Amino acid sequence: MVREPLISCEHCASVFRRHELQPGETATCSRCGTILWRYSGLGLSGWLALTLSALIVFVVANGYPVVTMAVRGLTRDASLLDAVFMTWQQGYVLTAAMTGLAGFGLPLLQLCLLAWVLWPLALGREPRGLRPAMRMLGLLRPWCMVPVFLLGVVVAVVKLAGMARVDPAPGLYAFAALTVLLTILSRLSPHAVWRYAEQSGVVPVHVPGARPGQVLAGCHACGQVQALDPHDHGGAPPRCVRCQAVVHYRKPDSLARTWALLLAAAVLYVPANVLPIMNINSLFFGDSGHTILGGVVELWQTGSWDIALIVFVASIMVPLTKIFALVALAGAVQWRSALNLRQRTRLYELVEFIGQWSMLDVFVVILLSALAHFQGLIEISAGPAAGAFGLVVILTMLAAMSFDPRSAWDLAPRDDARPGARTGGDMPAAPGQNTA
Repeated sequence: MVREPLISCEHCASVFRRHELQPGETATCSRCGTILWRYSGLGLSGWLALTLSALIVFVVANGYPVVTMAVRGLTRDASLLDAVFMTWQQGYVLTAAMTGLAGFGLPLLQLCLLAWVLWPLALGREPRGLRPAMRMLGLLRPWCMVPVFLLGVVVAVVKLAGMARVDPAPGLYAFAALTVLLTILSRLSPHAVWRYAEQSGVVPVHVPGARPGQVLAGCHACGQVQALDPHDHGGAPPRCVRCQAVVHYRKPDSLARTWALLLAAAVLYVPANVLPIMNINSLFFGDSGHTILGGVVELWQTGSWDIALIVFVASIMVPLTKIFALVALAGAVQWRSALNLRQRTRLYELVEFIGQWSMLDVFVVILLSALAHFQGLIEISAGPAAGAFGLVVILTMLAAMSFDPRSAWDLAPRDDARPGARTGGDMPAAPGQNTA
């Protein structure tokens, strides 16, 4: 009889047996409530088709302009790459590098890696370089921000509508389609790809057994559960038996790194909101600098209250929410509090979900600088706050990645574990949902 493989909850470290789900079912951790895996009706061939479609749409989206702007008979259009190059030429190298990687370079690499891995898997073969490719894919996923750029285009169009004629271009529709495809592909995590590889027989199923003094822990890169010594004796860290990634029982120096990154983000948040994020040189309105909050007020005054609300939430509320939420989470662990663990887990999931959306204003600025560049009439360029704000986004995302939510559950009483937690046992399935 073949034993079912194990799966470890990334948020509370509980270990369960992984079994097949029926259509519409979702497996959730019985201890912390985290979704462990979902039923998917797509096979490897279906995921490969989606990936290749996304690659084709990606080429179209970046090969054509997204918006066309006309002022007094002069016309200018811009693609994402045009906006990145223009920002680079204006001397804001950091801003150009961040947006170019988040909107173009990393999403392209992500799609290429998925195609590289899924094509052989769909044919029943192990892809060459499967292990490093999947580790890299896991690192790339949080930093691909095509949906944020699409929302940035919408905000830029609203901002420019009062001073010029702005029309959508083919690239905008392609980016909309690409956003849909990437949202679907976001369900295909590296852990899910490894499960498909196991099911197809390409890689063996490893079911560990813990000896006395050992614990079961999941690999962060591929999800493989293996037996580890929970105490670090100063030797070489163990490596995953499947993907060869370094496996830690808990993230080393998690709290120290989280606090350091949060402090750096809080310091940079001040210049990011005080300095101008955008400079406008206009024949009609003269020279002016606009802060993030000033841009929100301007949108509100021009009647675009819905877009003003979106920008306010993405650029003001989201960074503050991430900082304060991570301070609360890290502080609770620092002071060894075991209260409201499930609620704190949901808060951490929220921080992970909203992480990249703060980059909205940075995308808006680089697109405006590429479109509104009419010599002698109007010129828009990025301001010093753009780079600082982008760094705030990056630092808060890194802080969330450095924090280890499992350390909070380590403080829970032993009787807090619910049936099935830590033992690999199964619970009966409820309609439409299976609690592992």
